[in-house]
Amino acid sequence: MIEIHAGKTAAKIINEQGLKPELFTSFLGASGGPKWFTLFGLDKYLFGEFFKGRTQQLNLIGSSAGAFRAACFSQNDPVAAITRLAKSYSETRYATNKPTPAEITLKARALLEDVFGDNGVAEIINNPVFKSHFIVAKSNGLVASEKKSLQLLGLTKSYLSNRVHRRFLTKQYERFIYQAPNSDLAIEDSYKFKTTQLDLTNDNLKDALLASGSIPLVMQGIKNIAGSPPGMYRDGGIIDYHFDLKINNPGLILYPHFNSTPKAGWFDKSLKRSVAPENYDNVVMITPSQKFIAGLPYGKIPDRTDFTDLDADTRIKYWRTVFSETEKLAEAFDKNLTTGNFELKIIDNFNQ
Repeated sequence: MIEIHAGKTAAKIINEQGLKPELFTSFLGASGGPKWFTLFGLDKYLFGEFFKGRTQQLNLIGSSAGAFRAACFSQNDPVAAITRLAKSYSETRYATNKPTPAEITLKARALLEDVFGDNGVAEIINNPVFKSHFIVAKSNGLVASEKKSLQLLGLTKSYLSNRVHRRFLTKQYERFIYQAPNSDLAIEDSYKFKTTQLDLTNDNLKDALLASGSIPLVMQGIKNIAGSPPGMYRDGGIIDYHFDLKINNPGLILYPHFNSTPKAGWFDKSLKRSVAPENYDNVVMITPSQKFIAGLPYGKIPDRTDFTDLDADTRIKYWRTVFSETEKLAEAFDKNLTTGNFELKIIDNFNQ
């Protein structure tokens, strides 16, 4: 059902000490919208069982859907919170199959209220163990415009610049990390995106999280987040889609992901360019197997095209089936831990 991929250092440590929760000090959550649904059962297991009773700080680092998951994991009842997110997101209905950015943004704000309830914001900010980090892309120049034609022109420039070199995107985007107070997260980025780390507060948390998932052209951007430099803030996946940066904190990084070939940024999705294996030296990736994916309805994991390709009733039924099937991933991982019988696939070259 699952595959476990590990960088060379991570594999050495696990082979010596076993796959123990205390080995991990960071947790990654990627962008990808409904693709995350494939990890639902595993998420519930990890934060309902694997990390249960933890007292050591764990940095939860996410962009877009990964940021929303982090916001759930750092609430007092992470399983209940992630279940609310799954239900609210999967059962979202729009007036037409081509909703406007304004309608999608409005629905997203309603989703936040479902996920947070009365006390979610305070729980995230004050959690002494699970420290949320929401990655957001401050967008400069044409990509900051809400006028579709100008934004599209700016995105075209981004696409062409990125084809030459990812570093050229640094003129259009800055990385902002909104983090729980007293976070010790330390990152290093060889592409040199300007990075600003700001504490989450009651005034900025909802806007920062919404900005992290504000897909260009699809949703409205978030302007002038409280306590931040003036400007337009958009989806963190633009810069950090699946991550190609080094986390310098001691300890291993746990990364449940929906595939084993991560892409650095949003504009890398269609490129053969791979992330740097050295940035995954201390990472453990848990991914669904191709056999598991082939057994899902339509033989694929969910994605945003389901909103337009399927009517709402069919889509919701399909996604509910995926949620149910992902319990098998949790069972498989639990069996791996119980028996100690699992194969580590060594991460040394993502092109292979």
